[in-house]
Amino acid sequence: MLACALAIVANPALAQDVEPRGGDPSEPPVPVPPADADLPELDPVITDEEFEDTIPELDPSSDPELDSPLESIEEFERRIAAEQADGNPAAGQAPLRNDPALADGDTVEEIGDAPVRDAELVAPLPPLEQFEVAPVEFAQEESDEEIVEIAYSVQVNGLDAADEQTDTSLRGQFEDLSALEDGDGEAANVAQVSARLTEDSALMQRILAAEGWYEARATTRVDRSNEPGGQPLTAVIDVLPGPRYVFSDIVIDAPPTEPANLIRDNLALQVGEPIIATRVQGAEAQVAVTLPQNGYPFAEIGQRDILLDQETGDGVYTLPVTTGPRSRFGEIRTTGNLAFDAEHVEVLARFERGELYDSRMVDDLRQALVATGLFNTVSVLPEQSGEAAGDGTEYASILVEQDAGPPRTLAGSAGFGTGQGFRIEGSWTHRNLFPPEGALIARAVAGTQEQGAGLTFRRSNAGRRDRTFQASAEALHSNYDAYEAFTGRLSALVSYDSTNIWQKPFTYAYGAQLIGTNEQDYDLALGELDRRTFFIGGLIGQVGIDRTDSLLNAREGFRITALVEPEGSLEDGFTPYVRARVDGSAYFSPTDAITLAGRVRVGTIQGIDRFDLAPSRRFYSGGGGSVRGFGYQQLGPRVVYPDPDFEPDPDEPDEEAPLIYRPLGGRSLNEAAAEVRYRFGNFGVVGFVDVGQVYENTVPDFSDLRFGAGVGGRYYTNFGPLRLDVAMPLDRREGESKFAVYVSIGQAF
Repeated sequence: MLACALAIVANPALAQDVEPRGGDPSEPPVPVPPADADLPELDPVITDEEFEDTIPELDPSSDPELDSPLESIEEFERRIAAEQADGNPAAGQAPLRNDPALADGDTVEEIGDAPVRDAELVAPLPPLEQFEVAPVEFAQEESDEEIVEIAYSVQVNGLDAADEQTDTSLRGQFEDLSALEDGDGEAANVAQVSARLTEDSALMQRILAAEGWYEARATTRVDRSNEPGGQPLTAVIDVLPGPRYVFSDIVIDAPPTEPANLIRDNLALQVGEPIIATRVQGAEAQVAVTLPQNGYPFAEIGQRDILLDQETGDGVYTLPVTTGPRSRFGEIRTTGNLAFDAEHVEVLARFERGELYDSRMVDDLRQALVATGLFNTVSVLPEQSGEAAGDGTEYASILVEQDAGPPRTLAGSAGFGTGQGFRIEGSWTHRNLFPPEGALIARAVAGTQEQGAGLTFRRSNAGRRDRTFQASAEALHSNYDAYEAFTGRLSALVSYDSTNIWQKPFTYAYGAQLIGTNEQDYDLALGELDRRTFFIGGLIGQVGIDRTDSLLNAREGFRITALVEPEGSLEDGFTPYVRARVDGSAYFSPTDAITLAGRVRVGTIQGIDRFDLAPSRRFYSGGGGSVRGFGYQQLGPRVVYPDPDFEPDPDEPDEEAPLIYRPLGGRSLNEAAAEVRYRFGNFGVVGFVDVGQVYENTVPDFSDLRFGAGVGGRYYTNFGPLRLDVAMPLDRREGESKFAVYVSIGQAF
């Protein structure tokens, strides 16, 4: 029967008669074979004996129903109808529907609905608040057993020969990027190991291709060990590098340049060397940088093409370059939310109109604009002008797009030093109150031994790049062990200084000042404290050389600063004198973590006696920025006398007044310091030894040197290290502290 049916379907050409489908004459006829047609004989799929043997035998004794006769279709339908008729609808439930229309009431349908014979199908749904959800119960309880991971190792074969031919470690690159290595030798199953192995196979081919092996093959397998369970597994990658391709020709597709070999001389690729991806990218980047530095601001590097010859292992490299017009600096334009106009931008620029374009000068201008601190964002871009500049060049306009930032700044700092006490300084600055770059700065100091306020006008980039003019007025009260002073000061200064953004190798400053000060000093002739008033006028001159790598945390290089201040005392006539001081420091880092630092200072005052010199203008030594371990200004000549304000206890009338050790200052000084700085992460420790002394004479004689030693901690931030130093004097004398503590921002020197 099965074979016959297959023959009919497979041989529709045997049909002789047709009849319509379903009696509809519009449908295509169905071929019907004649009754007497000769059909081909087909072999049965299986024989009757095989079919009977396949069917299992049934035991009628196990189920009596197996031998009972089947009921007829009519009897089955009557029984089902009677069972459904016995079911009465519940209260409020719609009667059961036995008609084919169901609830939609449509009795005329192409395909009738099945009759509803189950009362639950037409029962109303329960309210949501009464709906209960029964938890799902699994046929099998969840296992408490932990998932057992399989262990594996990784083995790479055939890579050593290729690795020896490169300047980098191919095996190291593979281990850094490998999915197998990231798995730390554990996987959930063998399939996961196989997936990682497939991924690493592709990785190995990419690594080799990047070094010139473009036909490398990497086959993989998973080996089982002889241990019970076949673990650990070994994920094996067998590498066959194949030939390494080299450059056979280097072609540059570009218009002529000036000089003629500008591109080729800066494309660091040579015929015969391997085709290494990083070298190709680096060479192209060098060309992209060199062209704008040599008059081609609009140059573009195209997409390279490397044609490989599989038979010879050669590669022909072609680089298309669009140079654009050779250009010279043209006008400067500026747009956006302006902090200042194009005229002031020209002051900051280190190039002149007509000079050959150099992108380094454009970057320098961008840095100078950022250093003003007046912008949220600022950009400097060249634009084609189309204006001829001679010699086959064009002018390139410089477009400065500005977005001025908030001009006001609040700042503060705090510190503590033994002998100097706590000191807090705050300032308010409007950086562009008088454009361009005219700032007004209000400053106040509050401390245990110093209080004051001042107002400063500062013009940055005053008529020239990096030149600053400032005029200041300040009033200050100082109450130190050496003197107490009420001081007013007027000064004007022109300077060329470093900033945190722009560190300069050479700095200078010059200016003038007027000082009026009322100071309390110890008069040796009278043997008591005396208050005098001094009026001082003077000039300021300073030069500095800075060859360090950082302003706040230098690790290499040196600094030298020389200060000369010709002054004159206006009290009882005019008495001229000169204050001079030289500071130097050097830094060396034998390792990334260790820095050796040293500092020296020498000073002298010529032309005046110490008594005629205002106490605040003398030299002092000791403290956090001087010789640590001693109190602020405590070194040098001093006078010892009983405290005149002491009141003895009535119960102890013989109690002696405590002694006061009052520094007198001097006319010369010498200091030196050495530090060993060790940094780990954002923290560091420092060991140091300081030495120094102040002398009454005008020239330091390096006698009676005092030493201090200690340790410190550092916390390095993005604006400089926070410093905490603890030091003690060596060979401590009467009246000196056992130790001293210093807290501030920045290194000691």
